[in-house]
Amino acid sequence: MLVDNIFEVDSYSSKMGEDKDIVVLAFTVGSQKPADDLVEFMESGYDFVLDADASPGELSDGKYKVFVEIERNRRISEQILELLNGVRQLAEVENFKFRYHKSFHSIDADESNLNETIPKTKDDYEITIQENVMNNFGNFFGRSYLESVSVDHEDIVFQKKFSGPLRLRIKDFGRTEEIYNNIQGPIMLEGSAMSEILYYTKYVGNYNITKIGSSFVFENDGYAVVLEKV
Repeated sequence: MLVDNIFEVDSYSSKMGEDKDIVVLAFTVGSQKPADDLVEFMESGYDFVLDADASPGELSDGKYKVFVEIERNRRISEQILELLNGVRQLAEVENFKFRYHKSFHSIDADESNLNETIPKTKDDYEITIQENVMNNFGNFFGRSYLESVSVDHEDIVFQKKFSGPLRLRIKDFGRTEEIYNNIQGPIMLEGSAMSEILYYTKYVGNYNITKIGSSFVFENDGYAVVLEKV
């Protein structure tokens, strides 16, 4: 069973109820049969799983999503770890990581990170979502010309209608001032750098883009993401 080691939490809406009441996990699986097997495993093996379902068709990269819904509660981290232990044995996956609410970064799926990141109550959920608005890649690039934006492991993939996908490596994200204080290298102003910036502006949208060394800094509303060519 080909299950990606990075899964998502609270990135998709619940079909069982309101998002503030239900945690939705999303696993990426290599093909339809393993996705169906994972759904059956989740539904039959864990009484705290409210629902498990696979995406109705393959994604643009040929893979499938498996969605698992669990009631938001004080034991959610413990329950997720129990699920991961089962998937680890079933699919021989090691070193699980998770991405919260379409965050730019994935982090280790250990007890500490799960406890600190995933809200356990309705009120905590609403506060967390508000605080993570700009750390959501969909919101950050929300005023772009793009048909879709997705994150694949540590890469962000832009898709524009009638164009091939554009894949860049995510290097850093944070407040604009902090990003410029931390990034190393000279500001690139030569013609080739300006041509690259113009290309990204035309493809992605009218963002303030600066090339520093080999990195491109995209700015939006006081935040910045650092991207590099893959």
